[in-house]
Amino acid sequence: MTSNSPGINGKSDRISGQGSALDDRYGNRSAASLLEPVPGSLSRLSESYESDASAIPDIVIRRLPIYVRTLKGLTDREIGSVSSDELAELIGVTAAQIRRDLSYFGKFGKQGKGYDIAFLAKEIDRILRLDRQWPVALCGMGKLGHAIANYRGFSPSSFSIVALFDRHADRSGEQVNDLEIRPIDDLVETMQREGIKIGIIATPKIHAQETAELMVEGGVEAILNYAPVILKVPEHVTVREIDPVSALQSMTYYIDRD
Repeated sequence: MTSNSPGINGKSDRISGQGSALDDRYGNRSAASLLEPVPGSLSRLSESYESDASAIPDIVIRRLPIYVRTLKGLTDREIGSVSSDELAELIGVTAAQIRRDLSYFGKFGKQGKGYDIAFLAKEIDRILRLDRQWPVALCGMGKLGHAIANYRGFSPSSFSIVALFDRHADRSGEQVNDLEIRPIDDLVETMQREGIKIGIIATPKIHAQETAELMVEGGVEAILNYAPVILKVPEHVTVREIDPVSALQSMTYYIDRD
């Protein structure tokens, strides 16, 4: 089972502003909590990464969206190229770390010229398979489910919520963002018919495991889980947990003591 959220290994610091001019203009939040050293051989180029995804450490895959988000922010500002040092300062990681991460997938930069921003962003999109649209099923249409269904951030992304489900009969038929809430009994058949491979669970924790099992039966391969419980799913299903309370609990350790 590919589960569990990444551990938090330190505080997220803002970039100091004393380095690159890019920092002064675009000072992004650091992604330090994901930026651990990557073990293993770094000499291998991964022409075959698509056929052997397990060869790439999961922590590297988790960092790629941070890289592409930063690159696209630079593209929006009509910046054409960036050095690994400048990119590293924006993100809050070392240039060596960026080079090591990208070396799993090929060679992208040119010595003395840095990275072509548009090209690198496009390549990372391709690596993450963000160059296509992914339909998503959302289960659990309480207040949290409604908030997720109404989240505007999905619209410019590669993900589109196409089906809503809830186990409460009184919610069936309700319209949310032009989608009709369906009974949970329709979940398996709908996912199979529409080829939905991604699911979001926003149910109470007592229903989360049962919902995950229905999703697995429907053919799910990736689950974003908001319920505060660790799901048990087959090895081929990737799970990411989002638990705000646990995240807060992991940060209070770093708050200055009186």
